[in-house]
Amino acid sequence: MATKKRELSGVLTPMVTPFKEDRVLFHGLIANVEKMNETGLAGYFVLGTNGEYKTLSIDERFQVLRTVVRYRAKGKGVMAGMGFESTKETIDMVLRAADEGADMASLLMPHFFAKKMTSEVLAGYITDVADASPIPVVLYNNPSVAANVTIKPDLIDRVKDHPNVIGIKDSSSETYKQNLEAAKGKLCVLAGSANYFLDLLKAGGTGGVLSLANVYPDACARLYTLFREGKQDEAEKLNAALVSLNHKVSGSYGVAGVKAAMDLAGFCGGAPRRPLLPLTAEQIAALKASLAESAFAQ
Repeated sequence: MATKKRELSGVLTPMVTPFKEDRVLFHGLIANVEKMNETGLAGYFVLGTNGEYKTLSIDERFQVLRTVVRYRAKGKGVMAGMGFESTKETIDMVLRAADEGADMASLLMPHFFAKKMTSEVLAGYITDVADASPIPVVLYNNPSVAANVTIKPDLIDRVKDHPNVIGIKDSSSETYKQNLEAAKGKLCVLAGSANYFLDLLKAGGTGGVLSLANVYPDACARLYTLFREGKQDEAEKLNAALVSLNHKVSGSYGVAGVKAAMDLAGFCGGAPRRPLLPLTAEQIAALKASLAESAFAQ
């Protein structure tokens, strides 16, 4: 390979899109970015699952991306979720994201015609987009929101040598180990959950995109730093606390739980966009108690 691929490492926050009465709260989004700029995060993953990107219009998606790009601190990368159902639209949108200042594009696999999404078809999609993209491409494996279309080692084998395919964010606890093995030496691999973030780092992964980093960005970034510095006992202790809390936040309540926890922790979470529902008063009380009992209570 003539040129070295860009390194993708550290902790990125999968940014939420705050809403009030279904309108995007841009002032809240800006406030979140400005607070997170002061942390050890490597950057921001915009327009992913936590960003509820499927409920945003195309114009809204680019307004959100533009806002994060504009307010992010120097040195903080921005990865934009740009997976669409057709190769053509994906290419068009990746080009637009690059124009808006995104550093990388993330591709959730097409899944409307799920039964037709063979490794050969998906490899063609990835290759065509990567060929056309002026910014590096990161694969996004999240079968739970992609009609069970799953990135597996045979697909990684087909695309890992492409100079513009630099990594994979794996949000499947069932596949990350095999995908990590297939990607070794060719692609950076990021954990899509705090639940196996440290395990992935131990096995050769390079970072994580962690929903809990929306609530406790410093703690999530610190876990990566402790691991890199070889402080294993401290890393294990912090990891146990983060995993426990993750089960009680996104594990129990999904995006609505992440947003409610952000509100409790001093960020702007806001409500989810309908038809998703916010937490009930009882759920918020339980979440508040979980945060208060955690190792990160202020």
